[in-house]
Amino acid sequence: MKVPLLVFGTLVVIILVLIKIDYLSPKSPTAEINGHVFSLYLAKTPQEQETGLAKFNEINKNQGMLFLFQKPDYYSFWMKGMKFPIDIIFINKDRIVDIFQNVPVAKDNNLPTYKTREKADKVLEINFGLSDEYKIRIGNIVKLNL
Repeated sequence: MKVPLLVFGTLVVIILVLIKIDYLSPKSPTAEINGHVFSLYLAKTPQEQETGLAKFNEINKNQGMLFLFQKPDYYSFWMKGMKFPIDIIFINKDRIVDIFQNVPVAKDNNLPTYKTREKADKVLEINFGLSDEYKIRIGNIVKLNL
């Protein structure tokens, strides 16, 4: 009778430890659009925002970078130092307000800018073609888990 009670007690302790570890471990920030979840790098500081995804040679398919701004405005982006094309998604509150698809890598010092047509307080950069593949459109809701 003591062995089953000991096994049960040990299982309870293990479960409680696992729950506590899961609760205390930091969650990766994510964005969900149309049921597709992107694991996020966050660009909060001016330096992080200036560098953006240019510090990577590539990112995994469902990764992205989220730029967080203090207030909605007409922000513009360029591809300085980028090594791969991206889709740029402008977000205000929780709704997509503008998208630039398949933004190419700059071939020379001619760096066009991509400026939102509506005010945005966040910008999500993802791998090129995914906004089309996942049917991401202006007006879609973005669920953020930061």
